[in-house]
Amino acid sequence: MLLEQGVDLVVIKELLGHTHIGVTAGVYAHVRLRLQRQAIDTLGVVLASTDDNPDNPSVTAVVR
Repeated sequence: MLLEQGVDLVVIKELLGHTHIGVTAGVYAHVRLRLQRQAIDTLGVVLASTDDNPDNPSVTAVVR
């Protein structure tokens, strides 16, 4: 729940008493993936809305 609320993974690690952040990241990887998917979906909505607005020119970027 903390991760979904934007609390940094390092803070969560310390609260849970994990020695290594890899343990925390591994345990909560499914949450991180879900948050990444939500961020990508949100970005898609924002970019799609700028395509419909003639006041905002289209921007194309290559991601490598």
